[in-house]
Amino acid sequence: MTPRSPAAPTAEQALFAADPPRLTPADAQAIAAQAYGLQGQAQLLTSERDQNFQLRLDDGRTYVLKATHPAEDPAVTDFQTQAQLHLMRAGRDLPVPHLHPTLAGGHVHWHEGPAGMRRAIRLMTFLDGVPLHKVPRSAAQGAALGSALASFDLALAGFDHPMADHELLWDLQHADRVADLLPLIPDGGRRALAERHLARFNERLRPALAGLRRQVIHNDLNPYNVMVQAHAPDRVAAILDFGDMVRGPLAQDLAVACAYRIEAAGDPFAQVLPCVAGYHRMLPLSEPEIAALPDLIAARLLITVAITGWRAAQHPGNRAYILRNNGLAWTGLDRLDTLPLAQAQDALFGACGAILENPA
Repeated sequence: MTPRSPAAPTAEQALFAADPPRLTPADAQAIAAQAYGLQGQAQLLTSERDQNFQLRLDDGRTYVLKATHPAEDPAVTDFQTQAQLHLMRAGRDLPVPHLHPTLAGGHVHWHEGPAGMRRAIRLMTFLDGVPLHKVPRSAAQGAALGSALASFDLALAGFDHPMADHELLWDLQHADRVADLLPLIPDGGRRALAERHLARFNERLRPALAGLRRQVIHNDLNPYNVMVQAHAPDRVAAILDFGDMVRGPLAQDLAVACAYRIEAAGDPFAQVLPCVAGYHRMLPLSEPEIAALPDLIAARLLITVAITGWRAAQHPGNRAYILRNNGLAWTGLDRLDTLPLAQAQDALFGACGAILENPA
């Protein structure tokens, strides 16, 4: 039986399941010259949905040229663009790329391709560093990551846009939408593991979500979207990729970051706690937010294994990139499966200097 895709409830979102004609580096160079007046060499970077090119100018400056998937709603593109501009103006010295204006003075160039294929093009500064997934973890690094994300969220506080509540594949507050994808998991043990976590989402987390603070959040601080300094891997050099931004629970943003810091052996939260403490030090969490973190983390891992497995089958040519976090997510789900909720909450409250008064 072919499942209804919970990730694509509309015809527009269904288009994301198919790859459009791809731009070439030569196309990117021509667009940079036409729209931005910049001459340079373009190199394709790995990505899942959009296309990103590193553009190295003849004078040595480096940019990233992002070509948005043609199926993306232009209003969603504007949401992401306005959020990025808001962060640029926040005055917090945030490590985020800055948008470069077009020759016409805007921040989005609309490229008309073959057969009316229309793409949003944005050019932004290239922030150098080493991807977080390539360096060893440390407590100092986790604390820096939490602090950087808290500064990011503080800068976004008060930002609004008509498309902030748009439907998104990767929005864990709607994790129940992946229910139809779970039967596609071939391994019976893993399928049962995912089903247990989905049941916990429906029974424990979904009722609690309404009581949590909400705002526009990054929503995808995975280790491929964070750069650290090459000679100081405990310092965040860049927070990248605003393509999954939504309005959601503030604690959801932290949970996404923590989902990729669960340890495969020993204390599963050993690298999670410094991250939570670093965030809490900068942007204090409420008791309900701290208490919800274990289930929020599990929900992120759940949608990761469900969606990446499904999309890898659809796009075998990009399988390695799509599944880059899949194994880590399965490990995290397995570790959380046997960790009592009260024990996890107690550790998190301890890291935040709080007291768990009424363990579940």
